[in-house]
Amino acid sequence: MKVTDFSQLRWRMVQIIELYVQHSSAETGRDVLDGRVLAAMGKVPRHEFVPEEIQGYAYNDSPLPIGFDKTISQPFITALMTDLLDVQPGDRVLEVGTGLGYHTALLTELGAELCSVEIIEELAGQAQINLKRAGYDNVALRIGDGARGWPEHAPFDRIVVAAAAELIPPALLQQLAPGGRMVIPTGMPDGQTLTLVKKNGDGRIRTRDVLPVRFAQLETYH
Repeated sequence: MKVTDFSQLRWRMVQIIELYVQHSSAETGRDVLDGRVLAAMGKVPRHEFVPEEIQGYAYNDSPLPIGFDKTISQPFITALMTDLLDVQPGDRVLEVGTGLGYHTALLTELGAELCSVEIIEELAGQAQINLKRAGYDNVALRIGDGARGWPEHAPFDRIVVAAAAELIPPALLQQLAPGGRMVIPTGMPDGQTLTLVKKNGDGRIRTRDVLPVRFAQLETYH
């Protein structure tokens, strides 16, 4: 497939995301997404962040397998999570669950100073290759237990978690800066909800359930 074909498919993907946003607005409270988010979705080459054998499906609005029983999220969900996160240029952002680096690239495109943690060594290694090839080589990436955050780089203005936790990990709440936001799937495997977490200036936590979702469970070291 030619690069120009991928460009056209990316544009169609963005159009489909916009339709999903309109149809889910009663649940999400959003009938349009930040134009910066849609522009990033239209620019970052998603096909460079999936296994080569399924690149032809990269712009379908569906999750895709990336190995190790993990997936790259549905583009609509990725766009919604990014919009809820409200990343501003220069924000220090912690990403839990690098995967193959697609969401990492989107957040970097929005101007985030990104720290990303991936528990599976093979995925982290491939993500580094993918990010460098696509021109996103200014990401701090490490292999580790994302539920423990990255204390050396805390506090974070924004935290995004690409796996579901039954309860929000206390370390992530602690490492979220006052005035910060976190987007994380929460709940049991058969009843997950995308959750927006806000920390007030005085450190108090508020949460809002946004949308039913289905994510792999957050893996942790024991």
